[in-house]
Amino acid sequence: MTAGALEDLIIARLTRASGGTARGWRMALGPIKVRDAATHPHCNWEVEPSGTVRETAAIERLLDTVRLDHPFVTAR
Repeated sequence: MTAGALEDLIIARLTRASGGTARGWRMALGPIKVRDAATHPHCNWEVEPSGTVRETAAIERLLDTVRLDHPFVTAR
């Protein structure tokens, strides 16, 4: 899976579970940063949410599940 596809998946799940708009969730989520799998052996991507307290909590809850299903992504 690519970082872009992962971002789309996360946005879709957030919109479905918590309401709001895809644009709003995309802004709250921020970019997906892909790290080297050699130095990050459990999960090679991360995000730094910057939304409201409610948005950040929803994102963090969802990321726990998504990381289990998609621990590694490619940059493109």
